[in-house]
Amino acid sequence: MTRRPRRNHTPAFKAKVALAAVKGEKTLAELAQQFDVHANQITAWKAQLVGGAAEVFGGSATGTAAPVVDVKVLHAKIGELALENDFLSGALGKAGLLGARR
Repeated sequence: MTRRPRRNHTPAFKAKVALAAVKGEKTLAELAQQFDVHANQITAWKAQLVGGAAEVFGGSATGTAAPVVDVKVLHAKIGELALENDFLSGALGKAGLLGARR
């Protein structure tokens, strides 16, 4: 039995197959034979279509909004930590506790 090379399907093809599965006019086996795709793949595309349908109308199904990042606050924190590192390395060096590993 020879293996078929990996196929990459276009989003338009996936949508066409998933919509046919959602309609329910044919069984999964019939759709798999018609489109030459495994039935499990059709089921996955159908679930993806149904799960993402709310996003089409402007809603967010998962609510994954990126958190707002204040760059100035982050730069200030980096400055504080760099200052602490310099201070501590100097203090440890004077105490003789900082090895020659650096």
